[in-house]
Amino acid sequence: MARTIQPQDLIDSTVMDNSGSKIGKVGTVYLADDTHQPEWVTVKTGLFGQKESFVPLSGADMGNDGLHVTVDKDQVSDAPRIDAEGHLSQEESVQLYKHYGLPGPRSGDREDAKHSGRGDGTRDAAMGAAGGAAGGKHMTDKQMTDKQRSGRDAAAAKGGRHDASTSDDMIRSEERLKVGTEEVETGHVRLRKYVVTEEQQVTVPVSHEEVRIEREPITDAKAGRKAEIGEAEQDVVLHAEKPVVQKEAVPVERVRLGTEKVTEEQTVSGEIRKEQIEVDDDTRRGKHS
Repeated sequence: MARTIQPQDLIDSTVMDNSGSKIGKVGTVYLADDTHQPEWVTVKTGLFGQKESFVPLSGADMGNDGLHVTVDKDQVSDAPRIDAEGHLSQEESVQLYKHYGLPGPRSGDREDAKHSGRGDGTRDAAMGAAGGAAGGKHMTDKQMTDKQRSGRDAAAAKGGRHDASTSDDMIRSEERLKVGTEEVETGHVRLRKYVVTEEQQVTVPVSHEEVRIEREPITDAKAGRKAEIGEAEQDVVLHAEKPVVQKEAVPVERVRLGTEKVTEEQTVSGEIRKEQIEVDDDTRRGKHS
């Protein structure tokens, strides 16, 4: 590496591959037993960062935009899924070195580390700020409080991850559904008018003239003139009404399109995960009530 990378600088850093593409964010830092320097990091990938893949720090460099590693994104995605539980075994370490095409640690180095009391060939995990209150630096026993020393010793005895800030408690988390709404287009409504023809019947009163013969007897007293025998005729013009049909267009209705918002309730469902905590008290084993 171009310069020494401190564990506290790596936590939550963005990891970029050898082409500059973002892989994810650093989750856990693993230190080498012999040098106590960062050797591996796990990178949170996948949906919501639920998966963690091991990425080697060999040749990596810390820049302003994040951690630049020498492997590509596809290699990280295809890396073996290992649940190291705070330590990498020799077999797991060799498997990862082989996947990334890197030369593995020499067996002699591991034997030297064993005889010098520096570990069993696995890796120490540095979590959080790589040392909690110490800010990632190694503290001597005199600088540590009794509480920090007991937390460190307990983590070393169990071979697990050690974080002084969380040695006395654990946080239980669970997922919750976060439901909202978004407006989407559901269709189009068009207003169009067209012409149809229909038969309509209307009753109209009409009148006409008819000839009626009126007869009135003439008495001698009313004669008034001398009767004459001869021919005569009288012409009467008759009239009648007939229906006349005309068409005219008149406005009868105004039509427009409008929208109104209707609220209804819909039930949504989804799977959520939550953590449960159980107590394994080995002091009660073998006791009879």
